[in-house]
Amino acid sequence: MATEAFEMYRQSEIGYALTETLDEMVSSGVLSPDLAITVLLQFDKSMGHALDKHVKSRAFFKGNLCTYRNCDDVWTLILRDVTFKNEDIETVLHKVKIVACDSAVLKKPLKPI
Repeated sequence: MATEAFEMYRQSEIGYALTETLDEMVSSGVLSPDLAITVLLQFDKSMGHALDKHVKSRAFFKGNLCTYRNCDDVWTLILRDVTFKNEDIETVLHKVKIVACDSAVLKKPLKPI
């Protein structure tokens, strides 16, 4: 479950770049598919750790909750007319999707491949 929950980091710009690079390396025979999967699993875990330990800024938001759901400890919230504030800026967005996971899931050991 931990690997599924934190695969969302792969949809970031750096996640897309890593996935494309690994696909190219597997296609050209430089890397085995098993090793590529291991790299992606470590990326998922490392992103969660980095965000938890190294990001110190805080942001606050206020908006209208339209939809929410929880599946396998992953929350998805859809908000409208959201105001975001942090130390430096304030901005309003018409529609925002937030995906949040229980950090306790990260502490569970990954199953070997």
